[in-house]
Amino acid sequence: QVQLTESGGGSVQAGDSLRLACAASGLTFNRYSMGWFRQAPGKERAIVTGISWHNDETSYSNSVKGRFTISRDNAKSTVYLQMNSLKPEDTAAYYCAAGLLERPPAGPNDMLYWGQGTQVTVSS
Repeated sequence: QVQLTESGGGSVQAGDSLRLACAASGLTFNRYSMGWFRQAPGKERAIVTGISWHNDETSYSNSVKGRFTISRDNAKSTVYLQMNSLKPEDTAAYYCAAGLLERPPAGPNDMLYWGQGTQVTVSS
């Protein structure tokens, strides 16, 4: 049974940092590309960033480029999202997901497994 468990969310002030973690079990982690997605109330779930499994190629949405960094530790079956210079518009539920593809994920349809999400709230 595949499980993805996110942690590290919380409520912060604009300009602060947070680090999310997603621990995976029940799958061969180093064969899955991983992604972080977010969904704000009334909006569709959207890709934030992704990392491929075979060469750690990364991709970022324009809204977070330069502020967020994705990384993975295959020994710990964990993917991280370092979020710096947080803005109120970053407020959302953040989800990690795993997909069987060699490139970084481009959208939710690329993913096979999903975590339950962790809430990030940024106040001004």
